[in-house]
Amino acid sequence: MNGNFRIIMAFLGVVLLVLMAWYFSNIVAYIIIAAVLSLIGHPLAELMNKVRIGKFLLPPSLSALTTLLVICLLIAGFIMVFVPLVSRQAQMITNIDVEEASEYYDNEISQLRTFLVKKDIITKDESLVQMLETQIDSWMNLATFSNIASSIASTTGSLFIGVFSVLFLTFFFLQDPQLLKNFILLLVPDKMEEKFRTILHKSKVLLSRYFIGLMIELTTMMTLISLGLTFFGVKNALIIGFLGGLMNIIPYLGPLIGGSIGVILGVTTTLSLGLYDQIWIVALEVIGTFAVANLIDNIILQPLIYSKSVSAHPIEIFLVIIMAGSLAGIPGMILAIPSYTVLRIVSKEFLGGFKIVDKLTENI
Repeated sequence: MNGNFRIIMAFLGVVLLVLMAWYFSNIVAYIIIAAVLSLIGHPLAELMNKVRIGKFLLPPSLSALTTLLVICLLIAGFIMVFVPLVSRQAQMITNIDVEEASEYYDNEISQLRTFLVKKDIITKDESLVQMLETQIDSWMNLATFSNIASSIASTTGSLFIGVFSVLFLTFFFLQDPQLLKNFILLLVPDKMEEKFRTILHKSKVLLSRYFIGLMIELTTMMTLISLGLTFFGVKNALIIGFLGGLMNIIPYLGPLIGGSIGVILGVTTTLSLGLYDQIWIVALEVIGTFAVANLIDNIILQPLIYSKSVSAHPIEIFLVIIMAGSLAGIPGMILAIPSYTVLRIVSKEFLGGFKIVDKLTENI
C-alpha cells in the first residue's frame, strides 16, 4: 500500500510540474533560452576561468560577466549592421516604378494573367498590376508602420522583462554551471540521482557541441552566400546572405525558404534600379549561389554538426526531423535534434538492454 501511495504521489507530482510549466510557459522559455546561451558561452567562460591576474585566477563571476558581454556585443553587432540594411531594402521597394515595369513586361504579365484566370486563381476583372500596386502600398503604408510602432510600444515592457530575465539567468548559469543541474536533481528521488547525473552530464556535452556547431554553420553559410553574391555584383548581398544563412536554422526546409527570400530581395532590388533586363540574370545568380553554398553545407557542415556533434546516423537525424516537422511544423524541426539527443540519453539510462535502444545509443 505504501508503495502504491508513493507511485500515486510521484505521478501527481509530475502532473503538477507539467501544469506549472504550461502555466508559466514564458518563464520556462526564459530558462531554456538562458540554458542554450550558457551552453554556447560555456567554452569561453571556462577559458576565462584560467586567466591569471598576477597570482590570482579570474573570479568565476567576472568570467561569466565577460562571456555574457561578448554574447551581448555579438547580438548587438548583428542588429546594428542588419537593421539599417533591412530599412534600406524596404526603401528600395518603395522606389519600384510599377507602371514602367508593367509596360516592360507586358507580354509576360499577359501570359501570366491568362494562366491565373484559367486556373481560377484570379477573376477576369482583376488586374495583376493593380494587385501588385495595392500589395506594395499595403506593405509600405504609414498606417502599417504606425501599427507596428504601436505594437512595439505596447510590448516594450514585457520585452524588457524577458531580455532582463534571460540575461540574469544566463549570468548565473555561466557563473555556476552546476546550478541548473543541482535544481533538477532536487526533484529526483535519491535512488535515481546517479542516473540523472549521467543524463545531465551527457546532455550538456552533446548539446553544447550541437549549439556551437550550429552557430558555426549559420555564420559560415551567411559568409559563403554574401561572398558569392558580392562576387556576382548582386546589390544588398549582405542582407540576402544574412537572411539566407539564418534560415538554415530550419533543417532541410530552411535552404528553400532562404533561397526564395534571396530571389525576391534580389529581384525587387533590381526592379527598383530600373534594370529590367537583368532580372533573370540576378535570379539565376542568387539561385546558383544558394545552390553551391548549400551543397557545401550538405557535404561538409551538416554531417559534422547534425551527426558527429550528437553522435547519430544521418538517416536517423533525417527521419527524426521529418517526423518532428509533421507533428509540430517548423518549430518541431528546429527543436527535433536537441530533443532527440536528450531522449536518446534518457533511453540509454532507463531502457538499456532493449536491442533497438542499445543500437540507437551505442555511440553516446
